[in-house]
Amino acid sequence: MFIGHFAPAFIAAAASPERPRLATMFLAAQIADWGFFTLALVGTERMRIDPQASAMVPFDLYHMPYTHSLLGLAMIAGALCGVVALLRRDLQLGALAGLVALSHWFIDWLVHVPDLTLDGMPPKFGLGLWDVPWVAIPLELALTLGAFAFFLRRTRGPAGPPLVLGGTMLLFQAVNWFAPHPDSAGPFLYLQALFAFAALTAIAAWVGENRWFRRRGGLALSAR
Repeated sequence: MFIGHFAPAFIAAAASPERPRLATMFLAAQIADWGFFTLALVGTERMRIDPQASAMVPFDLYHMPYTHSLLGLAMIAGALCGVVALLRRDLQLGALAGLVALSHWFIDWLVHVPDLTLDGMPPKFGLGLWDVPWVAIPLELALTLGAFAFFLRRTRGPAGPPLVLGGTMLLFQAVNWFAPHPDSAGPFLYLQALFAFAALTAIAAWVGENRWFRRRGGLALSAR
């Protein structure tokens, strides 16, 4: 999954206290991959290109015991919960961010071939929907667009920023699915991924700053 990871972020942002904290939730949604590609840059976690890895994604993610084990991600999610709660002085917001971060493992489980672990050691898990594109593609779009629509229904604000975010997400996902894949893994690939996460999080921050919650009776209260 790529943009499918942001489905919990939209839902949590729509449930967050006061103004929708969409950038915080976008960061939480991909914190596992932020960690993986950063650690891959220094060789702590590793992947390689293998066209036989799956029908859709030629990535053999053979060593990611810290960011994509359930235990490791639970620790990351717990730390994120504490940081957000302290910085925002809001335990509910911290808990939502932690849950969004933890959701990454379970969403990955749907599509990954077995490369996820519970504690960094075998056995490895993954339902393998990347080998069934006619299921994986509609599932990712349905999760993302459904959550995006829920976020828009729960909030008010100018239409432009969310349209830019939605369009950018679909563009990046199309590139992820249909653009030629690299011949080998390396820093350029890792930095590309980190750039994509950063760009989407920056646009999400713009969206969050221009949305506020609907109130009963059609009124809205801005947190500006």
